[in-house]
Amino acid sequence: MPQIYVCPLAQIPNTVRTSGARTLLTLINKGTRVPRPKEIAPERHRFVAMSDIVLAQDGHILPNDEHVETVLAVARAWDQAEPLLIHCWAGVSRSTAAAYISACALSEDRCEFELARTLRERSPTATPNALMVSVADRILGRQGRMIEAVAAIGRGAECMEGVPFALDLLPTEKGKAA
Repeated sequence: MPQIYVCPLAQIPNTVRTSGARTLLTLINKGTRVPRPKEIAPERHRFVAMSDIVLAQDGHILPNDEHVETVLAVARAWDQAEPLLIHCWAGVSRSTAAAYISACALSEDRCEFELARTLRERSPTATPNALMVSVADRILGRQGRMIEAVAAIGRGAECMEGVPFALDLLPTEKGKAA
């Protein structure tokens, strides 16, 4: 079954080793050093520079359409032969938003609310970046359902760093996620 793993920066090596992930999506502040594990080929690692904010702030990069389009491009290009690993600094906001966005894009027939509830079950600390989810909702034509679903699960438990977790995607007859 195809899986999307989420972890904080500090847990990348261990999560790659335990999950078998071979595609890595980094969502982190510009200039942050992210060592790429040897198991991840350079062409299978995408770095997206953005801050974990929802309102513009001087010196920060506000998530935007281009960032979300990159998340969607990585998800759609992912061959699903091995897990996809998405991370940010803490594994709580940008990465959980990207995992949710990717799952919605790859599972067009799955209910946004069911996916959000599954996200919460897998990660009590998940607090998906609301701006990223809002942009994705518009791009994917979900008519506010993604926004409402993430709002319904509420803010996750406070933490300094999230615990790595996986979201399962349902395989389709063609072997692609539904």
